[in-house]
Amino acid sequence: MRKRRRLRWRDLPLAVKVLFQVSMVALVLFSTNILMYWQMNNMMRSLDSVYASNVNLTELAESLEAVQTDMYNYLTVKTSDSLESYYRSEEKYRNLLEQLNEQVMENPVKLLEKNIRKMSETYLDYTAETVLAKRGRNVEKYKGYYADTLQMYRYLNSYISDLNVQQFKNNSSSYQALQSAIQYMEVVSTVMLVLMMGVCILMLFYMVKGVVAPLTGMAATANLVGQANFNVKMPPTDAEDEVGVVTRAFNTMVSSLEEYMKLTKENMEKEQEMMERELLMETHLKEAQLKYLQSQINPHFLFNSLNAGAQLAMMEDAEKTCIFVERMADFFRYNVKKGSEDATLMEEVEAVENYVYILNVRFAGEIHYTDEVDESVLDCKVPSMILQPLVENAVNHGIRNIEWEGTIRLRVKRDGDVIRISVKDNGKGMSADRIEQVLNGEVQSEESPGDSTGIGMHNVISRLELYYKQKNLLMIRSEGENQGTEVIITIPDMQPGE
Repeated sequence: MRKRRRLRWRDLPLAVKVLFQVSMVALVLFSTNILMYWQMNNMMRSLDSVYASNVNLTELAESLEAVQTDMYNYLTVKTSDSLESYYRSEEKYRNLLEQLNEQVMENPVKLLEKNIRKMSETYLDYTAETVLAKRGRNVEKYKGYYADTLQMYRYLNSYISDLNVQQFKNNSSSYQALQSAIQYMEVVSTVMLVLMMGVCILMLFYMVKGVVAPLTGMAATANLVGQANFNVKMPPTDAEDEVGVVTRAFNTMVSSLEEYMKLTKENMEKEQEMMERELLMETHLKEAQLKYLQSQINPHFLFNSLNAGAQLAMMEDAEKTCIFVERMADFFRYNVKKGSEDATLMEEVEAVENYVYILNVRFAGEIHYTDEVDESVLDCKVPSMILQPLVENAVNHGIRNIEWEGTIRLRVKRDGDVIRISVKDNGKGMSADRIEQVLNGEVQSEESPGDSTGIGMHNVISRLELYYKQKNLLMIRSEGENQGTEVIITIPDMQPGE
């Protein structure tokens, strides 16, 4: 039977030794800090309470000003936003009034609080009547009430300022007494902390010295090994703690460490160099491709659309022209802003709507467009300007110059873990050979410069493949001549943050 070995201090794990020793020091420091913290916390609570009344009065004055300002804004602009802002300010001011005294007392401060509270209730009644008269378009009535509220507002500002001054004077004496007590406490706390730190340092030094001695010898030997001296070894030991285990393992590994470190270093340097070179080349290639593909926007489309807006201004009233110009501005603002950024499906759908609206103004509403969009996928991230080129192709190559009424339908829906986007028209259709040429990038944009944004089908396909790092994300269906065309994009469902 194996004889049980007597537990020695040197056999205890280092974690146990250090934990025991540090715990002793920490206990002393913690007790001292708790005592000082308790005393300082009491002082700070007292100090905070001294000027709490002044802070509350300042907030009350700011809230009063907000009520007056919001009411004036509603009287001048009369919008739902300004009215809602007034009601919020009024509610906040009423809540702050609840903190003021409402009892009759001999204390002049409390009495002034009671007067401010009563005057504020009257002031709020005046403001409510002013707003009500404004909503009822009773000009004479709301002007009269507004004059009353302005006078009451000035009185309240004056009274609140007086109350703030009185509160400040009352609090000054208390603040000076607390400040003296805090200064005394700071001196006592500093002295106690310095003394306790000195005692703890001495305790920690003597307790840790026994643990550090073996590590010092190991550090010296490891330093020699770090200098490529692999002929040294640690002194043998029978200790069962981590230092003993590491010492024996260290002596075993020293003989083969030099060759191992050399080979490892060479392999890591080569691998790192190759990875950096490959990553740099891939990054430069993708950046160049994306910048090239996303820069192909034809400015003639903007100029023609602006000319159409000018002609519309001559024939119609300013309101329709304003809507046209706003739609056109939104479209090109999105075009420029999103040229090198991601977009959401909501932004893409809005860009399509603006584009169709612009064309219908130019071509007297001959484009019949409908959409069916699953709202749950509108926040999905996609490359910018992928839907508008599809609708543009449907207009220019599908329904333009056909003898029947042309329609375009956009559908966006979630299908499992993917999102399917369909742009379908009932126009001229495409042959199988033509579809293959388009998908292979063999057909370039054929539109005239004045009718196109310049982003062709091949551009969309290339950017989809670069963005999602997948092939065959876009497919084209057509039954043949005069049977219409459907372009379908299938992309992963990438929500914000993914």
